[in-house]
Amino acid sequence: MARKRKGRDIQGVLLLDKPTGLTSNDVLQKVKRVFNAQKAGHTGALDPLATGMLPICFGESTKFSQYLLDSDKRYRVIAQLGQRTDTSDADGQIVAEKPVSVVPEDIEPALVNFRGNIMQVPTMFSALKYQGRPLYEYARQGITIEREPRPITIYENRFISLHNNQLELEIHCSKGTYIRTIIDDLGELLGCGAHIINLRRLQVSNYPSNKMVSLTFIQENCDNVELLDSLLLPVDSPVQDQAKIVLTEQQGSDILLGRTIEIEQSTAQSQLVRLYQQSLFIGIGQWLDYSISPKRLIQTEQ
Repeated sequence: MARKRKGRDIQGVLLLDKPTGLTSNDVLQKVKRVFNAQKAGHTGALDPLATGMLPICFGESTKFSQYLLDSDKRYRVIAQLGQRTDTSDADGQIVAEKPVSVVPEDIEPALVNFRGNIMQVPTMFSALKYQGRPLYEYARQGITIEREPRPITIYENRFISLHNNQLELEIHCSKGTYIRTIIDDLGELLGCGAHIINLRRLQVSNYPSNKMVSLTFIQENCDNVELLDSLLLPVDSPVQDQAKIVLTEQQGSDILLGRTIEIEQSTAQSQLVRLYQQSLFIGIGQWLDYSISPKRLIQTEQ
């Protein structure tokens, strides 16, 4: 007999404004305790140094967290020019120092190299796995693993300011982009070295930044369950970018039983779609030709 989970069976997504100095998992556990939630998970770790949007999924919404991991992100970053560190951020040790002769007019020509479709070598201080262990574990032991370049897309890399050798940029990028690697490579291109001193994630997918709430706020209101629950976005919000298909009662019941259903509409290319049984979100399906197959379903009272 399965053990009953402790806590409340709550559903939805919280847009947490992660504070600096904590790991994403530290924050997740604190939020889970505040909400007294049975099940919760975050979508895309932020370094302890970083702040900003960290979507935390509760209950059935955890089934769709992968779609947030795969989504575009937007960051505001401040880099210190003149110093290179072993981690490419302020938490690392300085490994090289050079004088800085960079002026604002030098930035735009350099940024051209960090826009569009480019190949990036992942940092050793990443969670990518090698022989079952994350790369950062090897890096902390002084071991360097050969990494293959990976394709990423930089949709926007905007110069904001340069003051006291501190360069501020705003970057809109695809999944798998390492901002610290962009800053390290940019510093080398500018001839002076650079590392991150401040990193803030402004946006994940199309989630609005004004919906973010701080860890302090939810901790201060830990006894106000009604307020906490009102902060949650719908279970289907992680897949809002997918097309929506409304099914009949019978079609929805068949999908929930794992059956492929026939529909009148056709699509020549296979695509993911949000599925609704009338007004009730029931999951996502794979739509091809005149049929839809279930891919990821949520538990319903049915």
